[in-house]
Amino acid sequence: MTQAGTYENELKRILNGDEKTLNKVTKSMNDREKEAYLSMIKYPFIVIRSTGSLGIADLVAIRSDLSMLIEVKARSSNKIMFSNESGRVQRAAEEMWKQCNRSGVMPIFAFRMKGYHGDAWRLFTLKVSSLSGKAKEVNKIIPKLSITKKMNFYMVWEDGMKLSDFIRIINSVGGKSPSERWGMITDNII
Repeated sequence: MTQAGTYENELKRILNGDEKTLNKVTKSMNDREKEAYLSMIKYPFIVIRSTGSLGIADLVAIRSDLSMLIEVKARSSNKIMFSNESGRVQRAAEEMWKQCNRSGVMPIFAFRMKGYHGDAWRLFTLKVSSLSGKAKEVNKIIPKLSITKKMNFYMVWEDGMKLSDFIRIINSVGGKSPSERWGMITDNII
């Protein structure tokens, strides 16, 4: 398995609520981060991995209240320029954004910092006008991809939303269902 595939599978298992993976990745996290991650056991997604990234995203995550297309990137440096690799990543991100706008599905760009202790994942998105419900509200608060002067996307790891914060927002961490908790969270955030 390639190194990229290792991180795609890690995120797949986190979102799928795989208890073994969650216990492993939360060992170096603080209690708040760990609590959020472990809530995936109760509120898992069905996650499908696109073999060899042949589709428009690495992962598709679906459950009753939220659907996402997820592109996974892992680096030991804190910045990813989408214009690298002859612009292939830029074109793929543009296509993903186009398809998400057409279908009303939220695009997620997940950036994992290699060798980081704690919550190593940061999330980014693009503004999608066709979203509704929870996806529309969540899309508003996730940091957007940055854009260069030449209109190419890039991500700076520190600028992203912690995966644990994202999970805390979309899951019930206080005994209420995700939809009940969502109303309480958005009242405090937006």
